[in-house]
Amino acid sequence: MHEMHISLLYAAIAALIAFWLSMRCGKVRMAEKISMGDGGNDALLRRMRAQANFTEYTPFALVLIVVLDMAGQGGTALAVSAFAFMLGRVFHAIGMDSDASKGRMVGMILTMPILLGWSIAAGLAAFGVI
Repeated sequence: MHEMHISLLYAAIAALIAFWLSMRCGKVRMAEKISMGDGGNDALLRRMRAQANFTEYTPFALVLIVVLDMAGQGGTALAVSAFAFMLGRVFHAIGMDSDASKGRMVGMILTMPILLGWSIAAGLAAFGVI
């Protein structure tokens, strides 16, 4: 079987980021004694949305990383772009904590073109073009 180092590494990194995002929500929940929902707390709402945004984009990213890796496209470009994607997700989450959303913007700038590029690469790989 093809060695899937990139897929394994970034699945692990994604899980750690998801854990970190969950802990960030939990920290606000504990401090503000909010057990369900956002309790009208802006900080918790922002952190919940950062976590939700991560879970909206990351499954597609991981699937694309895995299929590109399986298709023999798991080289340096995939590893570097996977790192940039995960870094973008962290920037986005941190940026959600403030109204000055440069981090959020950087996160989305890293996320969208990478997902688009991986989607195109997967389509090309499906037809043997790459």
